[in-house]
Amino acid sequence: MPDPERPNPPLWRWTPARYRALLRTQGPGSVQFRTRIAVLTGAIAVGIVAILFAQLADAAGEMFEHMAAARWWLPLVLTPPAFMALAWVTRRFFPFARGSGIPQVIAARDDPDAATRTLISVRTVVAKAALTIGAVLTGASVGREGPTVQLAAAVMGVSHRIMRVPLRAPVVIAGGAAGVAAAFNTPLAGLLFAIEELASAYEQRVTLLVLSAIVIAGMVAQSVMGDYVYFGVIGAQLPIGAALVIAPIAGVAGGLAGGAFARLVLAIATGTNRVAAWSRRRPVAFAGMCGAVVAVLGVATGLTWGTGYSAARAMIVGVDAPAWFGPAKFVATLATAVAGIPGGIFAPSLAVGAGVGNLLREIFPGQSASAIVILGMVGYFAGVVRAPLTAVIILSETTASRGLMLPMFATAFVADAASQWVCREKLYLGLARTFMPSAPPPDR
Repeated sequence: MPDPERPNPPLWRWTPARYRALLRTQGPGSVQFRTRIAVLTGAIAVGIVAILFAQLADAAGEMFEHMAAARWWLPLVLTPPAFMALAWVTRRFFPFARGSGIPQVIAARDDPDAATRTLISVRTVVAKAALTIGAVLTGASVGREGPTVQLAAAVMGVSHRIMRVPLRAPVVIAGGAAGVAAAFNTPLAGLLFAIEELASAYEQRVTLLVLSAIVIAGMVAQSVMGDYVYFGVIGAQLPIGAALVIAPIAGVAGGLAGGAFARLVLAIATGTNRVAAWSRRRPVAFAGMCGAVVAVLGVATGLTWGTGYSAARAMIVGVDAPAWFGPAKFVATLATAVAGIPGGIFAPSLAVGAGVGNLLREIFPGQSASAIVILGMVGYFAGVVRAPLTAVIILSETTASRGLMLPMFATAFVADAASQWVCREKLYLGLARTFMPSAPPPDR
């Protein structure tokens, strides 16, 4: 029996051997420590890169708008051949830079280290940024958020290569989500986007480092740009009785329209129909036709160029907009998305959703115009990307309309169901298959 008067021996003694073992496993030279440094420094770099890319894209958009306002005919001459040139350069030299950038990050999860040489390589993302700026300069209906996701994943790859640690799938997801958080100044939306879209499963384990990457990138972006709200502080609300009627209608309308967009994009990108077959045989000519559609719509309306941010914000604050804006922006965004040029669909989808909400305003003239437009945006965005939680949080954070949360949730879940009536496969997952040579055929 132990002697009660004798003190118990210590459970842990700091011997030199144990100290050396601790340094090997958790010290500055350990893989664990270097992994943490790689993620944290990568997250800081993501915030800086996202802001620089956003400023360049916004400046390019303003430059094009000034050119189009000074010479209305210029887009008719410039945009179609520019689309052809962008498509040719992308297919010939940078095939992994085409499209949004989010499908590439989804595809990169399977083999992250190999993806740093292809899907999220420095060469690919530098070309992606430059070609996206080129698309914005020529009036394409593109956003910068999807490319930012691919840029952010590549930045994480570089930080891990510098620290000589392996790049793993959760960190790729964290990098992409940090890109969303920094692009919109919406950290919660970045987290939910990682769970809903990039991870493709709610069971995906989100570690402390993943959360840290999202928060740090968002803080860096906020420290540079200030505590801004993307669309401005709107604070829209609806009475509960009106919300019970409007939310399901906005969900069905937005979900059907968003599902139609996703189905059309997938039909051309992965389908076997005549249009898809011809676009693959003559990709440059097809891109020129898409550019002609964008140019004609832009010249005719003056509103369908670029991200559509200005038009969307005007509708959110209650400015009357033409009823044709939503359908026209839908066609311009579809033509840009299937042209095979780099560029995202996040911001243009929000603009199309604002157009859907603008149409619904005519049905409910006595209710808050801002609230109806926001519900239209939630419904259409959820219908396109099939990520209802992300749709709600991204609109609540970009408009500061937290009083509209419950109607937004109802709209988003109805839209998600309605979208599946039109297109069973998720858009980004279907596009990601085009970057997976051994993937099974998509399920329609």
